[in-house]
Amino acid sequence: MQNLIDEISSAVATAFKEAGYDETYGKVTVSNRPDLCEYQCNGAMALAKIAGKAPFMIADDIAAVLKNNTMFSKVESVKPGFLNLDLSPEFMAERMNKMATTKDFGFEKTKNPKTIVIDYGGPNVAKPLHIGHLRPAIIGESVKRILRYAGHTVYGDIHIGDWGLPIGLLITELRRRKPDLPYFDESYTGEYPKEPPFTLADLEEMYPFASAYSKEHEDYHKEAMEVTSQMQKGNRAYRALLDHILNLSFADLKINYGNLNVDFELWLGESNAQPYIPDMIKDLEDRHIAHESDGALVVDVAEETDKREMPPCLIRKSDGAALYATTDIGTIMMRVHDQNPDEIIYVVDKRQELHFMQVFRVVRKAGYVKDDMKLVHIGFGTMNGKDGKPFKTRDGGVMRLSSLLKDIEDEMYNKIMDNGDKDEKEARENAKIVGLAALKYGDLSNQATKDYIFDIDRFTSFEGNTGPYLLYSIVRIKSILAKYNAAGLSTEGKKILPPANKDEKDLMLKLSAFSTMMEGAAAEYAPHKICAYIYELANVFNHFYHETNIMSCEDKDKQAGYILLLKLTKEVLETCIDLLGFEAPERM
Repeated sequence: MQNLIDEISSAVATAFKEAGYDETYGKVTVSNRPDLCEYQCNGAMALAKIAGKAPFMIADDIAAVLKNNTMFSKVESVKPGFLNLDLSPEFMAERMNKMATTKDFGFEKTKNPKTIVIDYGGPNVAKPLHIGHLRPAIIGESVKRILRYAGHTVYGDIHIGDWGLPIGLLITELRRRKPDLPYFDESYTGEYPKEPPFTLADLEEMYPFASAYSKEHEDYHKEAMEVTSQMQKGNRAYRALLDHILNLSFADLKINYGNLNVDFELWLGESNAQPYIPDMIKDLEDRHIAHESDGALVVDVAEETDKREMPPCLIRKSDGAALYATTDIGTIMMRVHDQNPDEIIYVVDKRQELHFMQVFRVVRKAGYVKDDMKLVHIGFGTMNGKDGKPFKTRDGGVMRLSSLLKDIEDEMYNKIMDNGDKDEKEARENAKIVGLAALKYGDLSNQATKDYIFDIDRFTSFEGNTGPYLLYSIVRIKSILAKYNAAGLSTEGKKILPPANKDEKDLMLKLSAFSTMMEGAAAEYAPHKICAYIYELANVFNHFYHETNIMSCEDKDKQAGYILLLKLTKEVLETCIDLLGFEAPERM
């Protein structure tokens, strides 16, 4: 089912052709003066010089053709040469009924489906998730769902940090605390225990201690560096400890990401890419793509068109250690081998822009990716407190993600109870659902690249551009549908009728914009476009609801049409919030 803008543009383009003009000037846009018309075409203005005619004369010719088209209820040629268009009520009703009975509301999937990998996790093992992990998880999950809805095959990869110094620090500290473990007995040749010699809580306590201690004790730091190197080279005991660390961390991460309604198809880490790195480094050296500089191995990635300094990409440090760039290049090679993607998207802090530019240039220079493979960095801004600085706890520390979720859930619970709901169990369940919506919508309604202020009072409000307001609108529709069914009424054999007034037509027009909006959201990796759309849709629905007697309507055909229109509105809203990664409760 063609999106509405394209369908209108096609009709207008045909009119241009029938009137003897170039049809490419028939592009239509939503009117920037909704008080005058619903859609407009400015093609006559652009065509005037070429056609050698005044714009209003061209517009008059097009209007004369379009007046015979039943798609429109109004076609006006307005000086100096605008075409103002309104859609007919009959056309709108027909389109609503098609949306209501067609899969995905008539949204056409991409004609060129791709295989896409999205890297949007990035936590480190043995460390609790904190608010710095919030934005990549929320944005990445939504982008994944949007692209999958558009018809692509999409893999989400958590890309866990499991290969660097943090592992060495943990093993070093464990050896200090429990030196008698078999992992530290060089003569031990048996199987290592299947149960880990520590808990996740132990790891979460050990890592910050070891990290701080190593910064003040050079010998400890060197020991951890050596342990890291041995682990990376395949030390059997250290790899066994790494497996224990990963198993505990993965189990905890799945719970915590699950609380965010975030999931990954690929639970892989930096360690998974390591088999590709030795051959990759040798290849870069053998083909003279990489060269030594002050004992380090680098690849020059600067290009003549660069408008700022582009330093070489560091592949291997002078002490032989690999870096993030090394791992990321190896990870791209692994993904090419395993998924053979057409596109790889990284949802990572925008401060990492230079890093990804360097990595992307290296893999292209080396020919490790297809020429037409798309490499994208969605660089997101920071979540700030009301003081405009990165969000912190009251004592200035980095807040755990679980604490943030609890705070917003508690705030939501208090507001639900204040609204008169005294069923504490249901209020708690709803607070979890609505709280997550408040958090995710508060984040995603902002363009990803921009910083934003985290304001728990505003995010949890039932009024304004918030998640709770949207969910309340959906629950309101659910309530109306339930009352209709409880009254023994049915929409069997009924249809949505032509709109009888502006409020009803406005709702239909906004519903009709779904496909165009989705195309834009998928093309631009833009969850905020969905947020803007559903906020506008909720607004026009609520206006229609307040101005229309739905349950008291005596004309049962008209009433059934209202109900079918509301059902369509609910389904579109529910589809959109699912793409954003949250859901609505049954009642609020």
